[in-house]
Amino acid sequence: MWPLDPSRREVLRFAVSCRVLTLVLQALFNAIIPDHHAEAFAPPRLAPSGCVDQFVEGLLGGLSRWDAEHFLFIAEHGYLYEHNFAFFPGFPLALLLGTEVLRPRGFLSLRSCLLISVALLNSLFSVLAAVALHDLGCQVLHCPRQALCAALLFCLSPASVFLAAGYSEALFALLTFSAMGQLERGRVWTSGLLFALATSVRSNGLVSAGFLVHSQCRGFCSALGVRSLPRQLCKLGASVLLSVLTVSLPFALFQYYAYSQFCLPGTVLPIPKPLVQLATDKGYRIAGGHEPPWCSWDLPLVYSYIQDVYWNVGFLRYYELKQLPNFLLAAPAAFLVAWAAWTYVTTHPWLCLTLGLRRIKNSESLEKPDAGFLSPQVFVYVVHASVLLLFGWLCMHVQVLTRFLGSSTPIMYWFPAHLLQDQEPLLRSQETVPWKPPAGDFPPGQMVPRNSIVGLLYNWKTCSPVTRYILGYFLTYWLLGLLLHCNFLPWT
Repeated sequence: MWPLDPSRREVLRFAVSCRVLTLVLQALFNAIIPDHHAEAFAPPRLAPSGCVDQFVEGLLGGLSRWDAEHFLFIAEHGYLYEHNFAFFPGFPLALLLGTEVLRPRGFLSLRSCLLISVALLNSLFSVLAAVALHDLGCQVLHCPRQALCAALLFCLSPASVFLAAGYSEALFALLTFSAMGQLERGRVWTSGLLFALATSVRSNGLVSAGFLVHSQCRGFCSALGVRSLPRQLCKLGASVLLSVLTVSLPFALFQYYAYSQFCLPGTVLPIPKPLVQLATDKGYRIAGGHEPPWCSWDLPLVYSYIQDVYWNVGFLRYYELKQLPNFLLAAPAAFLVAWAAWTYVTTHPWLCLTLGLRRIKNSESLEKPDAGFLSPQVFVYVVHASVLLLFGWLCMHVQVLTRFLGSSTPIMYWFPAHLLQDQEPLLRSQETVPWKPPAGDFPPGQMVPRNSIVGLLYNWKTCSPVTRYILGYFLTYWLLGLLLHCNFLPWT
């Protein structure tokens, strides 16, 4: 998929190491810390559990907490309950495919196989996502050192626990970063397909249609005066419409599937009695019962209904005094993206006012554009990150903002890499190699790390305050996420 140059090999090596360490630590924390008794979705186990199944549960059970239980349930039983439709089918389908490949027949229960699939597939997805982010950074930033640093930061993402657990973030990040990279190469159809697949994994994939639209608008502006305007307008309108329809198609098909299950007569699913009893006890709605109110809407969207009724998601609904700890928990990620947007806008005000569509004059084309985070190509990514931030901060359960941004936008990693390169003397002084510490920092004969992040950690005491804040934030959330999430304790 990508040529393995030395920088990419370093990303791959570091990503694999971080994934292995993540799995080991979650197993350790899950073994030594008692689970909190949380009011979370906990369906009954229908199949008997053997000794090997109990071993797998003890080893990988930390990956099945909170929303991961929904994905595992959907992969095992399908969409039986109405609230299951808040979770898109791309990731459960990937788990099923992985289970069919890995499952030793008659040896493990389906749930154990699904847990193994979660551990292996999400490790693979997150490693490939790091490589995809590095590839994207090389194309957009035009600064190999900054692209490498950003990819290494992704390996220690504040959302790392969700890239390892039974959540869809790792697959979504892989598809989204790969789609962005294909679009930068001019492969619009491949990019559109990958963005559509990302929409089948998470609903915020719909926003990615903006990348295709902006790319087509840039092509339209560059062709002004070369071809006839009416023809160009028709071509632009058709391509924009096709892009939006392509990215939205998985979402529309999923909503229609829900409509066919709950709103069309004669739909009766064979549901095991324990799961029917769970629905009765908890008040879950199943197909074949009373018709839900959303069926009579002009646009019957089960996703909007679930977010409203089940999760209480809406504009400023989360703004309550009791939610202040969750706002504080999400504040670092929000501040990072807001700071990135402010830095970019104040550096390129005219570029932002023209929506990144300003035609370059001949005299300007001779000048070398800014490299790194301040590159003109970064504009659309800043807008994308800002839209996600505003929506997440105003309309969502704000504690999910860290993983929401960490799996959706490269700005979460490009801007910290920019700050490290700009503010950290140990990095700023080295222009020709990924990282090389000053003489005397390491004992004679000790290996000098190629990894800039590892090098900064070796020299923590001499790092600048900005470096300490950034690495401290990434490492603290990486470790606390494993410690708390894997034991059913509240986390972002």
